[in-house]
Amino acid sequence: MIPNKLNVGDEVRVIAPSRSMAIIGEDCKEIATKRLTDMGLKVTFGKHVMEADDVISSSIESRIEDLHDAFRDKNVKAILTVIGGFNSNQLLSHIDYDLIKNNPKILCGFSDITALLNSIHAKTGLTTYYGPHYSSLGMKKGCEYTLEYFKKMFFENNEIEVVSSTEWSNDSWFMDQENRTFVPNEGMFVINKGEASGEVVGGNLCTFNLLQGTEYMPDITNKILFLEDDGLADKMFYVEFDRNLQSVIHLKNFNTVKGIVIGREEKNCPMDKEKWTKLIKSKHELDNIPVIAGADFGHTTPIFTFGIGGTAHIIANEKATLYIKG
Repeated sequence: MIPNKLNVGDEVRVIAPSRSMAIIGEDCKEIATKRLTDMGLKVTFGKHVMEADDVISSSIESRIEDLHDAFRDKNVKAILTVIGGFNSNQLLSHIDYDLIKNNPKILCGFSDITALLNSIHAKTGLTTYYGPHYSSLGMKKGCEYTLEYFKKMFFENNEIEVVSSTEWSNDSWFMDQENRTFVPNEGMFVINKGEASGEVVGGNLCTFNLLQGTEYMPDITNKILFLEDDGLADKMFYVEFDRNLQSVIHLKNFNTVKGIVIGREEKNCPMDKEKWTKLIKSKHELDNIPVIAGADFGHTTPIFTFGIGGTAHIIANEKATLYIKG
């Protein structure tokens, strides 16, 4: 079930199912809202987005109300999450999945929102989207690539070839919009050769794994996994990613998984092509499927948008080529 694409004049609702919009600076909000209105979209906000408790979130009831209101409102054509966090999985048993199934529309976010995106896809069949938050669009510099793929995914129906960005950043842009550090991008690279096509599930790996053993975990049979992780593990990133990936490998029907695409790690994570290759080659369950890494999604910027429940086509030979549709 693929939601309708956007048209000029459509309404986009911003909600905060994880951390509150109270954490976002005024300049960021102004830029993000202008970016969306420049696309011809009308921006509205859930009535509880500014509520903030001691973990800078709000009550389950408030977050569920805004989520349900956004899906229920016939004028709303897309829903953007404010930002990630740590607690969107609190909502899963409180969601009216029939309401969502009967009112399919775009839902987009990343990081902690992985739990929401995959559970809604698993329970309803709706394609959801791993892409920028509302706050992501508030980046003054270095947002062009993110905006390009956001528009391609949500305004067009074509298959999209994902071309790597020319540069990337992992600085505290939200603290200083002017002084930025950009790094030349070496692009996607091949770890295991091969070619595969299939539906996509995944997102933030450690959050995705929170769904294991629950009714909210999507079926990975014949899927292509898109996986990335943040830099919270710091110097322990390698072993954390390794054991979290191993947990996915232990899932029922993993032997049918068609391929894996790995998003770029944050700059504090001591990884490079050699270490990624060592990690993946140590897992013989992956020997016969294509694996590519260094893709532009995750906790660095810029990022492209892809569908959870959308499709991907991987061509991993001398170079990595990736096509997506959702």
